[in-house]
Amino acid sequence: MGKKGKKEMETSKETFDPLPVETKAPATVVLLLNSQEEDVLVKACEAIYTFAEKGNENKVSLFEVGALEPLCKIISHSNNLVRRNAIMALGSMSTNEDVVVHEFSTLCLASLSVDYVSMAQIFESNGLPPVIQLLSSSDPDVQKNSLEIIFNLVQDYKSRQAVHEFGGMVPLLELLKSDFPVIQQLVLKVLQNLTMDLETRNTFRQEQGFEKLLEILSNQDFSDLHSDVLLIVANCLCNSETIHSLAEDGGLAKVMDFILLPSVPEIHSNAIKCISRSAQSSKCCKVLHEHGVEKVLVELLSVENVDVNISTCHAVAAMSLHQASKDTFRDLGGVAKLVESMSSESLHLKEAASAALSNLTHDKNNSMTVFEVGGHTLLIKQLSCSCPKTVANSASTLCNMAEQVKIRRGIWSHGVMEALVEPLKSTDSQILLNSLQCLALLACDSEARVEFQSAGGLPPLVDLLRSHHKDVLARACLAVVGIAIDEFPAVEMYKLGALELLEEINLSVNRRNKFSKLATTALLKSNLSVKYSLTGHLASTDIITHGFYDAGKARQGEKVPTLDELLTQPVNQQRPVVVVYMSAEQTKAIKEEEDEEKASTKEEHKKSRKKKKKEKEENEPVNVVEDVHLQKLIKDAKECILPLNDKEQYVTLARLVSDTMGGAVDQEKLHEFPWLLHLSELKSHLQSNVVPIDLIKKAIYGERALLFKCLADQIGLSCTLVRAEYNRAFNEITLFDSPDSPLPRRYIVDLIHQPGTLLALNTPLALQYQSI
Repeated sequence: MGKKGKKEMETSKETFDPLPVETKAPATVVLLLNSQEEDVLVKACEAIYTFAEKGNENKVSLFEVGALEPLCKIISHSNNLVRRNAIMALGSMSTNEDVVVHEFSTLCLASLSVDYVSMAQIFESNGLPPVIQLLSSSDPDVQKNSLEIIFNLVQDYKSRQAVHEFGGMVPLLELLKSDFPVIQQLVLKVLQNLTMDLETRNTFRQEQGFEKLLEILSNQDFSDLHSDVLLIVANCLCNSETIHSLAEDGGLAKVMDFILLPSVPEIHSNAIKCISRSAQSSKCCKVLHEHGVEKVLVELLSVENVDVNISTCHAVAAMSLHQASKDTFRDLGGVAKLVESMSSESLHLKEAASAALSNLTHDKNNSMTVFEVGGHTLLIKQLSCSCPKTVANSASTLCNMAEQVKIRRGIWSHGVMEALVEPLKSTDSQILLNSLQCLALLACDSEARVEFQSAGGLPPLVDLLRSHHKDVLARACLAVVGIAIDEFPAVEMYKLGALELLEEINLSVNRRNKFSKLATTALLKSNLSVKYSLTGHLASTDIITHGFYDAGKARQGEKVPTLDELLTQPVNQQRPVVVVYMSAEQTKAIKEEEDEEKASTKEEHKKSRKKKKKEKEENEPVNVVEDVHLQKLIKDAKECILPLNDKEQYVTLARLVSDTMGGAVDQEKLHEFPWLLHLSELKSHLQSNVVPIDLIKKAIYGERALLFKCLADQIGLSCTLVRAEYNRAFNEITLFDSPDSPLPRRYIVDLIHQPGTLLALNTPLALQYQSI
């Protein structure tokens, strides 16, 4: 035969015309189940289903000719229609009264139901109702296989609802009486899933399911089932109706007694979980409290098993949401035992104990108990723990405790500010929230603020102002408000870019919060030099002290240089930077009243003043010039001005400032006044752009207004400092024209043309003075 003929023959073997097959023999159809063609499989499965539906004898014959094995294979076929028809065929065969068919059919479905796709196919093919019916089979193998199918299916909530709707609860509870432990265990595992749903729990209660569980718990012969039973009990105790019913018929007392019975740790832990689950409801929590559950839990805290201790801590944490339980735990010594658990080597136990303490310390008496037994020292150590939840819980507990002044001082003395620095670098939002809240509270103490800055806490705090987590950002702003009370951390945070970040936050609709503007205000309040440069305004409450400097009006987006930076710059042709240098005694005097208000005791006040004085000395600029003249001015002002009445005080102070800086100057001759030459000579003499204010003998608006504000602040007079155009400035004061005046009036103080004249605000003379 030639090559061409051979090739034609081979080609003809590859295809075959459709061949209709007609057969009435079941065995022939079963053979077709081994075909590789999907159309053949679909029709064969459909034929088997139709045949099986005609009667039980047909189902038996299908089993006898071996239909079960090939059907089991193709039930996982890639073709949806093939799978569907195969499952339908198997489902139909499984309804046969023949026990052997039931056994092998359910065995097949039990194996297939492990796969999620097959599980869905069984449910969609309505396979659950016949399986539920088979729970009542007299054959234990059929019962076991049916339970396995149901257990796999009820992992999905739709199947859980279907079991309930198709009456599966009654046969399941009946099987608890089975003589086979494996069947009992499977029933319990199914019930664990079913009782996760409220409706199913109600049906379970109505069918006396709880009573059946208590019977098992009361029988030590069933001790191998106790652990699984308790998991179902835990689910049921979430329902307030169930727990009330148990309390009335004595079931709850039996559960309590069982918890205290010696048993293996797993059973003990599961028993305690019952309390944890039920305590999630305030109503249930109240019932548990009335039955003395706190005493049971406190006793379990002393059990020498870590797993039991962990479960107990979780239960205590849940019960501690109830105020009465908080008190009871303390009275029974439970708070002290939880503190002991914080010394455990088990990370999980420390996590659970810290969670319980976090809830308990919302009560001030519990906070004091934790403090008295040294719990604060252990909690501070846990701020560096590797477990995020323990860190968060510890920070939360410390924050609760720090609300009391006595405890706050004790916490601070054990290095908590340094310990808080590392948690502020965390990426865990809960750690950040709790740590920032704790920091904001502890920042009430000046020593704590100093320690936090010394420990390097300012950079991570400022960095959190970049956070896009709404709550973290808000608490970071709150912490900045607390830390910025002092000048030096405020200046340092400004150097780190805190002010720019806060301005961005305040401009953002999504990121601004109720603390962001307060943080900006606090930062500027303690950094008056920057505030004046940026805003051009100092309020009467903004008190000028040692180190204040006027760097001029800052341009938009320009960062105000620090005094140290200005002192190192080479001499230039720009206007000088005027700085106020005061003696340490004057600085101390101006803040003395504020310090006394903040200090809780005389000893604390004494320590605070010593530390602040030391900080001032360490942070003073290198080129400090003698301030003898300024000291004399302040002394003279006090002696000659304070005895006068209100108006005369301001008038006299204005004349003193004018005399100090060159006297009165007519407006027409202002251009002849050599103040610019004088300032240039001072810069040249000092070889610095920074000129101390007490060295200036000739000046006009800006320098005179600054000196007036400085002296007024030192002797207790109230005035503002407002920058005008061209770096000029003026002062506003508020006075009552007479004792009978209902409201005070605001004035601008003339310091140069007619020194001591008070110009009523918004009058032509005042407006002229402001705009000259």
